[in-house]
Amino acid sequence: MRKNGFNSGLFKSAVFGANDGIITTFAVVAGVAGAGLGAEIVLILGIANMVADGISMAVGDFLGERSEKKYDQQRLGGAIPGGLWKTGLVTFLAFVGAGTLPLLPYLAEYVGVPLRAEMRFTTSILATAGALFLVGSLRSLLIKVPWWKNGLEMLAIGSVAAAAAYVLGSVIERALL
Repeated sequence: MRKNGFNSGLFKSAVFGANDGIITTFAVVAGVAGAGLGAEIVLILGIANMVADGISMAVGDFLGERSEKKYDQQRLGGAIPGGLWKTGLVTFLAFVGAGTLPLLPYLAEYVGVPLRAEMRFTTSILATAGALFLVGSLRSLLIKVPWWKNGLEMLAIGSVAAAAAYVLGSVIERALL
């Protein structure tokens, strides 16, 4: 919906994509760390998941928008507006852009930034927490809620998902070995 030149659908897609990109990518990192597997596994699973899930989210956003517009067209008449692909593209870009942050500590050695192996997971936790808080806080640019409340809300939700992934990775690793 457009209001004063602002597309709230694109805003929703950006927040949804960034939030899910951060949380699901970190869930892979946390699950692998909980299982005690190496950095290479984090990168293989993290990047593969990030790209595949980003595409899935983009297609889902597009199909959801298209379904909503088709429903409105059938109910109210008129043509389906063009440009429905924009929300999917915004979802994908936000997902991959934000989803890269939890992987940065694991990518560090490949770009010449020394980071001790035992510090990668801790640094990923900090990067993820900072990203969640920042994306949540940025919502305050458009909605009238204090920035710190929005930041803490997104951080709290993401933390629950991350803790669940870590514990599950640890439990599954113990069950399998």
